[in-house]
Amino acid sequence: MTDSSVLWYANRASGAAGLFLFTVVVLLGIAVRLRVRLPGLPRFGTVSLHRVLSLSATAFLALHITSAVVDGYVDITVLDVLVPFTSAYQPLWLGLGTVALDLMLAVLVTSLLRARIGLRTWRAVHWLAYASWPVAVVHGIGIGTDTGADWLLWLTISCVAAVLAAFGFRVAHAVRASRRTPAALLLTAELRTTAGTRP
Repeated sequence: MTDSSVLWYANRASGAAGLFLFTVVVLLGIAVRLRVRLPGLPRFGTVSLHRVLSLSATAFLALHITSAVVDGYVDITVLDVLVPFTSAYQPLWLGLGTVALDLMLAVLVTSLLRARIGLRTWRAVHWLAYASWPVAVVHGIGIGTDTGADWLLWLTISCVAAVLAAFGFRVAHAVRASRRTPAALLLTAELRTTAGTRP
């Protein structure tokens, strides 16, 4: 096996692993937001697992990018990795991967600086993780050499279905919460008024 083929396999494998891991990270992020407790884990366990898998997914992303840049079969430079749509090789599909990377870098940097920038700013930037995931999926579909393979097709379909289901659940939960909030505020105000008028 040549060095080029090793890099090619490493690129493919790390891309597929990254898709799976980042999907799990997105699902765990939604679970953390909804305060879901995973079976067998304490309440803080979901947050810890989210962080650990985020780092693991980032490591696979770094391997994916490094193998693409080092492999001389196609000409991808460090500039192509950081600046979207500048590559001579498949500029649209590679550019979408660059956009996803840039969004993830913003999330990573602000997560490291969370104590300095404050919770509100961190949370606002953290929403970019949700934007980066579909962009990365489209990048993989457009540029991936295994796109037609059954195993990757089913992996992609499963990941997309899982995220769409979780996102739908998250939206439904938010709608229910917004409907309950006015009633809960009214009940609280009523209880305070009643308590205040007691002799």
